[in-house]
Amino acid sequence: MANPKRTFRLLALALAIVPAQASAGDEYGFDLDEFEKKDKAWGGYAELKWDRSDINQDGALSALNFYKEPRSSLESLSSTLQLNGSYSRGVTTFNWLVQATGSQDDLGWTDKADIFEGYASIKATPNLNMDFGKKVFKWGKGYAWNPVGFIDRAKDPNNPEEALEGYIGAGLDLVKSYDGPLQTVALTTVALPAWRGVNEDFGVQDNVNLAAKLYLLYRDTDIDFLWYTGNSRSTRYGVDFSRNLASNLEVHGELAYVPNQTYKVLDEFGQLAARETSDTSYLLGLRYLTESDLTAIVEFYHNDDGYTEGEMERFFQKVDTGSYQFVTTGDDTLLEQVAIISESGYSKPQPGRDYLYTRITQKEPFDILYFTPGVTAILNLADESYSLSPEMLYTGFTNWEMRLRFSYLNGGRMSEYGEKQNSNKVEVRLRYFF
Repeated sequence: MANPKRTFRLLALALAIVPAQASAGDEYGFDLDEFEKKDKAWGGYAELKWDRSDINQDGALSALNFYKEPRSSLESLSSTLQLNGSYSRGVTTFNWLVQATGSQDDLGWTDKADIFEGYASIKATPNLNMDFGKKVFKWGKGYAWNPVGFIDRAKDPNNPEEALEGYIGAGLDLVKSYDGPLQTVALTTVALPAWRGVNEDFGVQDNVNLAAKLYLLYRDTDIDFLWYTGNSRSTRYGVDFSRNLASNLEVHGELAYVPNQTYKVLDEFGQLAARETSDTSYLLGLRYLTESDLTAIVEFYHNDDGYTEGEMERFFQKVDTGSYQFVTTGDDTLLEQVAIISESGYSKPQPGRDYLYTRITQKEPFDILYFTPGVTAILNLADESYSLSPEMLYTGFTNWEMRLRFSYLNGGRMSEYGEKQNSNKVEVRLRYFF
């Protein structure tokens, strides 16, 4: 049998290696009509998606989720309609993004419709802009994760470019330009309430929270200083940066500090206990483009809010104990308790502390027009488990996009990806843009 550690190191190394060739200069052109301000704009897409997952029969999460109805696979067929647009009248622009999804799988039918964004933007002066309503602020420079995204929902690292749902609030932007090394200064301030029926999932209710971002463009480097305070979540501070070292190489990073953070964790006695600590999370990444249109994104992410390898093992062990109790006695009391514990954070997509993310895409290899293959890998550096997702994207028909993706999850016993619900997943997605 091959050495697992050697396999994982080779995987990470292979995905991180990128041909060291400088990018050729691109030729650009523009149409003056594209710069004319339009009063109305709208678009969106309609999507049909089919996927099939093979259940990891030895995984803790499959034992937790399917102990009443064991299964070897799970199929799903879903459709999504997303609409976005804007309407301008005078100094005011109304923006919206709505999404509706219906899905039928082996467990039943689900559907939902959400307003992801809906806000009014008022440009009072050339240097002053105000926003009122539901908005995604997109704080942070990371591609897969954003430690400083204090007032944004977390991305899905497997689909980081998908639309996110915003929060309701009021924001103000002040912008000033200068001659010299410091070219631009911008201040963004946000008031974000958490009341009954308003931002209920943001944190503790009956509070109005404040956040601010100071942006500097200094010597061609983008720098943000970020701050959040309020009683819905604990106070936190952040800084991020992004800089092009060459025309084809960009580096970026983020750092977030939370002086007093409380999270729940299983202690050595198997009990869920609250732990108070100061957290420092950070991300460092790069984006590289070769002259052959191969793009590589590599990011290292450390999350102090995540669980250690030992804390994850305690959770998996508790699932095993509950599963054994259910099989031998029919008593699912412990599994029901563990299901509640999992919702505290153990079952979130990346519950660990240290990850390496790599995404590589190649545009039109071998001169195959409209074809872009790629691969995404997420490696848990603590337990060396990983997910590997090769894909193929074709856009040869006007306004149509077809994607085939296969995800393979692997890891040892008591590791994150070794205990996931699925062992692999195949997905076919068809989108029509309008």
